Amino acid sequence: MSSRPRIADVARRAGVSVTTVSHTFSGNGVVAAETRERVRAAAHELGYRPDVLAQGLRRNRLSVLALVVRPLDRIDPGQLHGVDYFLRLAGAAAMAALDAGYCLMLVGDPARDDAPSAALAAEGILLTEPVRGDPLIDLCQRIGTPCVTVGLPPREDGTWADDAPGHVGIETERITRDVLEHLAAAGSRTIAFLAADEQDEWSLRSIEVYRAWCADRGAPAAVVVHADALGAAAGVDAVDRWFPPGCVPGVDGVPDALYCLAAAPAVGAAERLRELGHAVPGAVRIAAGSDAEEARAADITAVDLQPEELARRAVTTLVALLRGEDAPVQPAGVGRLMLRGSTAR
Repeated sequence: MSSRPRIADVARRAGVSVTTVSHTFSGNGVVAAETRERVRAAAHELGYRPDVLAQGLRRNRLSVLALVVRPLDRIDPGQLHGVDYFLRLAGAAAMAALDAGYCLMLVGDPARDDAPSAALAAEGILLTEPVRGDPLIDLCQRIGTPCVTVGLPPREDGTWADDAPGHVGIETERITRDVLEHLAAAGSRTIAFLAADEQDEWSLRSIEVYRAWCADRGAPAAVVVHADALGAAAGVDAVDRWFPPGCVPGVDGVPDALYCLAAAPAVGAAERLRELGHAVPGAVRIAAGSDAEEARAADITAVDLQPEELARRAVTTLVALLRGEDAPVQPAGVGRLMLRGSTAR
């Protein structure tokens, strides 16, 4: 792995002195605006992140791992009510790290220009929901910090490297097919799909698998993507689009089942369907791709993604990399369907 860039590397790239680089980031001394911009551009290109805390931690090697849960950067704290996947994952990762002799920091994405760089003090980074062309993966490669992802970053050509090292599989394809097969076995024939407009494996690959599943059966595919922040409102909007006045679920292409990747839209969809006079599950069945408190309260069938197990696997894999050991082979089967009233026959 490459060594971390040093202040001298930045100075050389920017064509200035080490003192000028130091003053640019510390705020001490006087540096012309044009020079500051040149220094910051050089630092960004090299992946250099100045941080006194980070430097101190790395000198003392406190055995720190960093956890970057990217969705938390865009979720308002008020939206965390009922969204327990990330909280369960973070808690389990902390316990697994402690068991392995490490501390765990929950940090914002250090690849963002406005983010504190303390995460780069860590010996290794755990990243959830990597996206296409992920900037943090690129940064870790440039500065030589081991990084393990929960889920795969999508390739530019649309394929998936399931055998790639440095990631923990989330079994998107199997889980998606399990949900769709369950809905079909319950009697549904026209299943619509609702997902967040995100560039990660869970969103993109679930849609791909759904479309392929429908094509294999000669069934119509209906997909709506929504902004993640919409929550339950996304389910309401989708129902209003798919169920016009006077429609009959299962007739003339109107869905008789919905698969919503997140719990909140599933709950919103169920409430709106009942307002429109469509019984759930009598007329329309609903399943959610991620279990949460609100799904359990609304009696909605959902997938328990088992974030505790994913966290344990991720920490175990990262620790093995740090110790120069082979990552353990993990058995398939993470993620289980929790059957509830919303998909009953």
